[in-house]
Amino acid sequence: MEQALYIECYAGISGDMFVASLLDLGVDKDYLLSNLQTLPLEGYKINISRVKKMALDACDFNVILDVDNHDHDMQYLYEENHEHTHEHEHSHEHKHKHHEHHIHEANHTHHIHRNLNDVTTIINNSQITDNAKSIANKIFQIIAEAEAKAHGTSVEQVHFHEVGAVDSIVDITAAAICIDKLNINKVFCSSLSEGKGFVNCQHGAIPIPVPAVVNIVSANDLKLHFTNTKGELITPTGAAIIAAIKTDDSMPENFMIEKIGIGAGKRQYNIPNVVRSMLIKY
Repeated sequence: MEQALYIECYAGISGDMFVASLLDLGVDKDYLLSNLQTLPLEGYKINISRVKKMALDACDFNVILDVDNHDHDMQYLYEENHEHTHEHEHSHEHKHKHHEHHIHEANHTHHIHRNLNDVTTIINNSQITDNAKSIANKIFQIIAEAEAKAHGTSVEQVHFHEVGAVDSIVDITAAAICIDKLNINKVFCSSLSEGKGFVNCQHGAIPIPVPAVVNIVSANDLKLHFTNTKGELITPTGAAIIAAIKTDDSMPENFMIEKIGIGAGKRQYNIPNVVRSMLIKY
């Protein structure tokens, strides 16, 4: 029998949800943390815990930044006419202004503008396996191409404010470390469920799915499914991870489930905000 990974995204997907699901599936926490420590990167710490998502027990992988980016603040993300511009996970090549409320004198790690070459250098200067480096760089390449298309610029000119900032480098590198450690050759994925409405970013409200997600889905033949949930279920990082690792479209007709891992998201929706990963045999 052949072993494979099946990723179920009925509540969408983000980088931290994916990493948490693989930790819950059995990737060793200490192995992940010791590998991440070799990244030449500062400005964060990691907390791994158990949480309940609508009574479901799940693993939570949380990158805690020295500077808060409000990424999981529902009111901040979705409230209309909010007085602050939101720095969301999406990257933009434009310079953006910080509301003075969010200027921190202490640590500006999160606000460094990095391009794809800068991010690749950080990943390649770590001590993670060559295969994990390759996966992480592929994920970032997919995001850079999607952002370049969204903004009408080149991959080289895309500046990662948020996606290239500390939290997403950690999320993406962690995802690559975990998938490499599982040593699985086949990866199946359900269609990606998405919500509806608008999300606030530093340029104002943008429609869901956001342009980077639309471009990733389009360029990589991913299947999209719209739900009635109000809010953004798929982040560019989540979509790019699936695009980078998915090997097969059609699930085997019959299979056995060996193990299940549930990864929690940070937001509250009308459905459990989780990704479920399964090791299957067929």
